[in-house]
Amino acid sequence: MFPIRDTIRSRSFPIINLLLVAVNAVVFFIEISMPEAKLNSFINTFALVPSKLDLSNPFTWYPLVTHMFLHGGWMHVISNLWVLVIFGDNVEDRMGSFRYLIFYLFGGIAAGILQATLSFGSTVPSLGASGAIAAVMGAYFLFFPRSKVVTFIPLGFIPWFVDIPAILYLGFWFASQFFSGILSITGTGASGGIAWWAHIGGFLFGLVMGWFFTLGKRKPAWHKDEYYPW
Repeated sequence: MFPIRDTIRSRSFPIINLLLVAVNAVVFFIEISMPEAKLNSFINTFALVPSKLDLSNPFTWYPLVTHMFLHGGWMHVISNLWVLVIFGDNVEDRMGSFRYLIFYLFGGIAAGILQATLSFGSTVPSLGASGAIAAVMGAYFLFFPRSKVVTFIPLGFIPWFVDIPAILYLGFWFASQFFSGILSITGTGASGGIAWWAHIGGFLFGLVMGWFFTLGKRKPAWHKDEYYPW
């Protein structure tokens, strides 16, 4: 299943969401312009390497932030930023731009902490915006469960587009991440180089903390396709 768009219009210009997309894109183009040796050093310095984290030394914590702006290839960055464009504008609209920025960064940090905790001692770098984006998806699940996600489902040579309720689309996505995460811990499934627990941690952060970032903010006017639980 590949998401095409959602059915809710943002009432405000998503300046922070677009800036996040731009920063991720610029950093990726910087990455691919580097010679291989320099790129490897860059990744090992700014990606999240669990074995390098030292709780007693705050100067080792910066990769919890920097890792979420790095990507490992074209499909990695395109798929992440596509999902951010689809879901991020509405979450920013609901929270407000400044709160959304703080939420995004803390969501990525929370995702990184869970991933590092469950792979403690690993020397494999973790990188990508997917943990922070998972937090955005968790908040979207909370704020807009009645929205629809226009989804492309390939059936052989027949393209099939279907409107799936956000609560089902995102719920299925989270369940698949959780199941894969359990398999990665038990050793009964291949990780495929995917930080499953970063996705899980980010989504749970968004689901639990999303409401906190709307406290004191007036709810927008009712729209037939929207549902705001707060």
